[in-house]
Amino acid sequence: MITYNQWHEADGPNIKFFSQNQVYFCQCDKHHKLSLFELLRTVTDAAVEDFNQRVMSYDVLTDKNLGILVSRQAFRFHKMPVGNQKITIKTWEEKPEALQFVRAYEIYDTETKEPLVSGISTWLLVDLTKRRIMRIKDFNLRQEPDIQTEHDCLKAEKIVLPEQLVTLTTRPIWYSDIDGNGHMNNARYGAFVIDSLPPEYQQKEFTDFRINYNKEAIQGESIEICGAFDDSNKKITIVGKQNNSTCFESELFWK
Repeated sequence: MITYNQWHEADGPNIKFFSQNQVYFCQCDKHHKLSLFELLRTVTDAAVEDFNQRVMSYDVLTDKNLGILVSRQAFRFHKMPVGNQKITIKTWEEKPEALQFVRAYEIYDTETKEPLVSGISTWLLVDLTKRRIMRIKDFNLRQEPDIQTEHDCLKAEKIVLPEQLVTLTTRPIWYSDIDGNGHMNNARYGAFVIDSLPPEYQQKEFTDFRINYNKEAIQGESIEICGAFDDSNKKITIVGKQNNSTCFESELFWK
């Protein structure tokens, strides 16, 4: 029997969470690599479990009328995890911005310690009743971290959209896309992005990905997915739109 462990390592207010996992067949794409959807789900699960084990679970937060929603994510793929590989996810909070939590990730091979994925994300603190963004300094359930490190990935920042975007597809939002917050789960956007690409771009070996979540989407709605393909810079821009609003914006880079 293989045992997968989870643990924390603390240095004052700076606490790092480690979670050992295995990449299963059902989490992989046709090339037997961890899919983008499953990568986003895996890192989000690690972040949630970090808070769960520090007594800041979903139930604790909602009892205090608080929600924590992912806002932006950026990842660099050094070597995408593959099926049956044993991996360790390392994640920690960094010094927050005024209106956003900041969280970093490192995924590496459990046995060889080879780096696989590096990432950064930002999260919003929300008053659930007023649906209003709150200041991070008003979150007092844990001591605020003060660490700031260099991240081997793109910045989780505003994405500059090209002027010319073409419609690729329209994607309905189904029951299975919705999570316990009542809107489409952030990881599902990874599937929407990859599925919208023409086949010749789905075969690219991607090195970087980032996504910004701008407007929540709910069951019964549809997202118009538009794209721009910059072959000279090896960059793809994928944007989700609803009427005159942007639901999400993302970028993919390849070798």
